Amino acid sequence: MIVSSPDGSMEPFPEPGMMLDLAPDPGLDKETGLDCCAVCDHVLCDQEDAAVTSPTIIHHTAPAGDQSLQPGLMAFLPPSGAEPNLLHIPLVGAIFRSRFYPGVFQAAGVAVFAVVMWATLFGTVDPHANVGSTIVWILWWPLLPLTFFLAARFWCTACPFPVVGDLVQKISGISLPVPKLLKRYGIWIIDFLFILITWADHVFGIVGSPRGTGYLLLALLVGVVVMSLYFERRAFCSNLCFLGGLSGNYSMTSPLALRANHDNCRTKCRDLWCAKGSERAAACPMFEVPRTMDTNRECNMCGNCIKSCPHGSLRLELRKPTSEFWDVKKPRPEVAFLAMVLVGVVIIQNLTMLSVWEPLLAWTGSLTGSASFNVNFTVLFVVAMAAPLAAMLAVSKVSSRFSDRDVLADFTLFGYAIIPLDLAAHMGHNLFHLLGEGLAVPRSIVEAFGGVWGYGDALLNTPTIQVLQYLMLGAGALATAYAAYRIAGRGLKRPDFRVLVPHLVLIVVLVAVNVYMFAQPMAHRAG
Repeated sequence: MIVSSPDGSMEPFPEPGMMLDLAPDPGLDKETGLDCCAVCDHVLCDQEDAAVTSPTIIHHTAPAGDQSLQPGLMAFLPPSGAEPNLLHIPLVGAIFRSRFYPGVFQAAGVAVFAVVMWATLFGTVDPHANVGSTIVWILWWPLLPLTFFLAARFWCTACPFPVVGDLVQKISGISLPVPKLLKRYGIWIIDFLFILITWADHVFGIVGSPRGTGYLLLALLVGVVVMSLYFERRAFCSNLCFLGGLSGNYSMTSPLALRANHDNCRTKCRDLWCAKGSERAAACPMFEVPRTMDTNRECNMCGNCIKSCPHGSLRLELRKPTSEFWDVKKPRPEVAFLAMVLVGVVIIQNLTMLSVWEPLLAWTGSLTGSASFNVNFTVLFVVAMAAPLAAMLAVSKVSSRFSDRDVLADFTLFGYAIIPLDLAAHMGHNLFHLLGEGLAVPRSIVEAFGGVWGYGDALLNTPTIQVLQYLMLGAGALATAYAAYRIAGRGLKRPDFRVLVPHLVLIVVLVAVNVYMFAQPMAHRAG
């Protein structure tokens, strides 16, 4: 059982499992002025080792002037913040505090990816029939951006590769501090690796080759193991994983956010168990300090901080989706850079699936004087990455004339606003694979066991998928436009439309480009 104090903290109750009606005591503690608990006569039931069990009944005192929250009732809006704390829901709180979380999900991830590794490295070389290839490129990769929106970086805690790294670290790791160079330039390194692997996918045909897919996964595993042998915690995930930038950007759109009750942390905590770990749970694997955390970018929802904190200061908040973008405390140029690069990534991914792609390659060859696919693709790839960056710099130069910020500051802030459109366009592209050929996964499994598949690969027909793509793109465009609107008013009583309009023009252009591409017939991966 957990009892919440008037400052919003959640305290372990000394007798877990008792069903009690925690009616408020009208008396006040003479020294602190806080409401006393009517059950145990303590201002705070601060017993660190008390177990947490369901059901949870909350002693909740409403903030001054707030008559909507009645003491003694189950409440989802503690005084520490306006957003609901989902950890107050018994089932959710029990899951995050369970010793089986997140181990159950990690075990499932290891099992599935063991099959994927075996199939891609030793199975058939036909990508349409290889179980590992279809799981990775038809199911996992298309669903990945959606998971970042729905559950922030939860995938990163269930990912099987760092689980293997954790095991290696426990057995023979020497846990050196992460080099300052990696800490300082980690996101830039991640951005570069993401661009490099995206380019290599097309040049070396990774998606179309089960062996190529297996070698990529094997390289990731080796990188994780090597980093885990030498450096503490999940240094690879924080500073080198090419998915780290993608997951960091997209998780900022999520309605879920793990945060701390700052007042509770400041007044009660002197040990930082949430960051450094305790006998109840390990240290934060991503090097985060929850009491200062104000973004989803680095939190992988592992729940260690929730288990370690004896004061119940952690909050799993349900907030407005994308609200993080217009209130970002420390905007970083490398995050905005990746946001604009992702615009180009989606464009080039779509173009390679359209009928216009081959004529475009031939036209590029006439300019370069080369018949090499690698040369001409590289030229188009660089242009696709550079064009959105140049466009954002251009509109930022115009908008900065009407703000008190320089061009880089405007580029950075409004680059964050583009992330919802990035996610929508990426998910729209992935919908074509997931819904247009999603049955390739069970087909490849059935055929691997000698069975006969009597159905097609499509879950939905193309016109239906296109409607869903347009709806998704529209939602992303609205979220991006609203984020830009809020950013244009940052530090002002009302938005300055002279700052906003250039960015709205760019948003309209990007939406139009994506609508055009989604309207064209596309080629499937699974054939």
